[in-house]
Amino acid sequence: MTAGPVVVDGGMATELEAAGHDLSDPLWSARLLLRDPDAIEAVHLAYYRAGAHVATTASYQATVPGFAAAGLDRTTALETIRRSVALAQRARERFADATGRSIDGLLVAGSVGPYGAMLADGSEYTGDYDPGDTVLRDVHAPRIEALLEAGVDLLAFETIPTTREAAILLELLMESGAQGWLSYQCRDGARTAAGEPVAEAFALAAGVPGIVAVGVNCVPPRHVPTLLAAAATAAPATPLIAYPNGGDTWNAAARQWVANDGDRYDPRVVATWSTLGATWLGGCCGTGPAEIAELARSLAR
Repeated sequence: MTAGPVVVDGGMATELEAAGHDLSDPLWSARLLLRDPDAIEAVHLAYYRAGAHVATTASYQATVPGFAAAGLDRTTALETIRRSVALAQRARERFADATGRSIDGLLVAGSVGPYGAMLADGSEYTGDYDPGDTVLRDVHAPRIEALLEAGVDLLAFETIPTTREAAILLELLMESGAQGWLSYQCRDGARTAAGEPVAEAFALAAGVPGIVAVGVNCVPPRHVPTLLAAAATAAPATPLIAYPNGGDTWNAAARQWVANDGDRYDPRVVATWSTLGATWLGGCCGTGPAEIAELARSLAR
């Protein structure tokens, strides 16, 4: 892993939509792995150019059952998940070739979104599902295996709304022998999206082999300092990660982001969270290369 603060990239879907792509499909940005993979590679490249150390693959919503619902067989689904890694790796190589930089310290993280993301009903923001441990394993394990086979540097268990799903993912991480981070979706500064105490959620990652960081993502920025404090207490020897959204709240019924008055992503403020113990910092939905570039500059200062 890289030394010092690690700059994580920003929103993938945000940039794809800004480029004119329609992501209303249940597969969300994963649809473009099939339709326009060059567009995904271009976003990865833009984030590396902005100063990100980490490109997060477009596999957040990519699962074998999700692709099956779209008519893809298992072999094609797994090939598509592996393609998400190849696109990020190619962007990294292009950036390194153009700048003369070594790819050392430039990471590709395999995104593993929650079961709720596959449902495409916004339930990753509520945790209102429980298909059982066996189903959760059966959904996540093939994607994790495909991402690792394709050569990701680490896994990104992100926007996880429940401790029960986090526990399954941590088991799969240990079984794989890989490294990864665990970041939760939270409804406020005290509870996960499913309403569980965040102290219990963060404590699950304490001492787990392979965990490089624990924290939160896609939460409004105003909640992050309190959540980081809770994570530091619950998992005191574990590095912290935070990559909030642009400051909005997702309205699943309307399928749109709703602004929160006075709560906007400010890269200069995000950079100060390094003083709270966060060594991995970035952005999520509603943030783009401009915000990540300013974050990288602020951390460098």
